[in-house]
Amino acid sequence: MNILIVNPNTTASMTAAIEATAASAAAPGTVITAVQPDSGPASIEGYYDEAFAVPGLIDEIRNHPNADAVIIACFDDTGLDAARCITAAPVLGIGEAAFHLASLVCNKFGVVTTLSRSIAALQHNLHKYGLAARCAGVRASEVPVLELENPESNARADISAEIARAIHDDRADAIVLGCAGMTDLAKSLQDEHRVPVVDGVVSAVKLAESLIALGLKTSKTTAYAWPRQKTYTGAMKGYAPGAE
Repeated sequence: MNILIVNPNTTASMTAAIEATAASAAAPGTVITAVQPDSGPASIEGYYDEAFAVPGLIDEIRNHPNADAVIIACFDDTGLDAARCITAAPVLGIGEAAFHLASLVCNKFGVVTTLSRSIAALQHNLHKYGLAARCAGVRASEVPVLELENPESNARADISAEIARAIHDDRADAIVLGCAGMTDLAKSLQDEHRVPVVDGVVSAVKLAESLIALGLKTSKTTAYAWPRQKTYTGAMKGYAPGAE
């Protein structure tokens, strides 16, 4: 199995951490390739960053046409629907993957993400995926994404404190970590709080392996049909369907 993981931001150190976590969770024989685009935002924190991350995401998927599955390693599931239109391979967002797996091990899960600006996007996705009723609440630790890589920051302590509030105040009985940059914290936070703590990167890897093994691919009948050929102009000329 060949699984492509695309970190839609341009921070290579975060991509390396994502790749390490994914490789440790992958089954024997699964090959993990993790990449990030050459252009775009250094981190994705809100709708504006998301818009400018999608072209680079599309580039990376096009550059790896032989992947058996694609994982988008941004918890907002940046560009997920567009990505499903350009490949028949299964495409998983780490947010959607984590939400689904968390729903299997608890009554209601809480989500702890980075900044408050991300709450609305995650709530929107929960409704879109039909899982809003399973979520006890979405909380922000107010930790900027890139601070997750700073060993001198209080990032882990701030995330842990918000998890404690989600468990106590929201009565969440499992926690979903709402950022790919939190991937290396899941085990220690689970041990600390004694509830399931679900990481989206690991969740997406295991679901991708299952979809590949079952021979399931992205449906091309309606919403995720191949894009219709047409002209794109200006800076977007190279993204026209058929231009690749």
